[in-house]
Amino acid sequence: MKEAGEFDDGFILHNMEKPSGLCLLCFITRSFRLKMCGIWALFGSDECLSVQCTCAMKIAHRGPDAFRFENVNGFTSCCFGFHRLAIVDPLHGMQPLRVKKFPYLWLCYNGEIYNHQTLKTQFDFDCQTKMDGEVLLHLYDRFGIKKMASLLDGVFAFILLDTANRKVHLGRDTYGVRPLFKFLTDDGFLAVCSEAKGLTQIIHSMETTATIVPFLPGHFEVFDLKLNGKVQSIQFEQFHCCTREPAHALYDTVEGLSSGVDKETVKRNIRSLFENAVRKRLMAHRRIGCLLSGGLDSSLVAALLLKLSKEEKLPYSIQTFSIGSEDSPDVIAAEKVAAHIGSEHHKVEFTAEEGIKAVEDVIFHLETYDITTIRASVGMYLVSKYIREKTDSVVIFSGEGSDELTQGYLYFHKAPSAKAGAEDSVRLLKELFLFDVLRADRTTAAHG
Repeated sequence: MKEAGEFDDGFILHNMEKPSGLCLLCFITRSFRLKMCGIWALFGSDECLSVQCTCAMKIAHRGPDAFRFENVNGFTSCCFGFHRLAIVDPLHGMQPLRVKKFPYLWLCYNGEIYNHQTLKTQFDFDCQTKMDGEVLLHLYDRFGIKKMASLLDGVFAFILLDTANRKVHLGRDTYGVRPLFKFLTDDGFLAVCSEAKGLTQIIHSMETTATIVPFLPGHFEVFDLKLNGKVQSIQFEQFHCCTREPAHALYDTVEGLSSGVDKETVKRNIRSLFENAVRKRLMAHRRIGCLLSGGLDSSLVAALLLKLSKEEKLPYSIQTFSIGSEDSPDVIAAEKVAAHIGSEHHKVEFTAEEGIKAVEDVIFHLETYDITTIRASVGMYLVSKYIREKTDSVVIFSGEGSDELTQGYLYFHKAPSAKAGAEDSVRLLKELFLFDVLRADRTTAAHG
């Protein structure tokens, strides 16, 4: 076990009388895959869009492969910006994504939809690209925004514009793995971005001060779009939380799950869900690697990733990465794990001076002054920098989130009851987007 926020992994399963409301299917999301693009959009700008677009360049690090700005037909005060990190469908992957079947729909999204092929088959969608995000357009057209969001198994933040019905939709995944910020003024000017820094210098005349706020995970919001490009919020609703079984579970490919709570049944369910969590993230068309601290969380992810990569016949060896100061116990443990599982291991060492030198850049990318998050982010920032400069791995697996799910932090020793421990575990899962998930996204996104 460890203190909250530490880079090292600790994974403890506690005996509990029953799950206490914590849905076991949450485990399906506990193996995170770090991959991102940058999205940005304005609706109802009173200033010249060519000037406003310079603000979007502040998140260029999220998508080093290509970028695009595009005005919305018929709404001269609205535009999209997109920075691309190409992972799936290199040919058709630029955004905003539009297809001939739905010329009135514009989609900018960041993330991955792991069950897009399952949904395509289940509902017989006629997709025109290989982009995982195209399924959002088909789901929205057939079922509307709420069911669309609830059926997505993945990590995502999206901006969906429907010009036919003059609606703007925002949404974010259950745990906030992918970031999203919004800026809304009293007169209906809406600005949206993957990171707050892309909104801080937006120009707009307003009588009362507007605030940049994070969009809440597991929610969607609907805005009416007026002819002048301004918007009005008409619906803000939660489509999922971590204590409920997700709607997409009805179509999941996981087999053999049982409803019992005896120890052996729970262990089998965890094994099935965990293996599926890693397997479904192998959909990338770019090289996959894995962060490895030597703790149980990342070691399990790395070991299973090696096993499944061989089954899937990936045309490259899996690279693992550890970081620490000289003679760090994490680095030593990671080397032992890497040797055991047979990964192509990279050991990154840094000095105290190098860590201190990185702090200012780390804070800039994190957009937080939370001390624990900053401390835990320095190593992740430096190892991400190494991966970018020294290797060709682009999609990175990690073990984020398991301490929150399985009560791996030190203070859980003093939980007064199993129920109290489970309740605090749920609290931590709901706050992931403010801490560990934020760290994982921003430190890796800083280096594309």
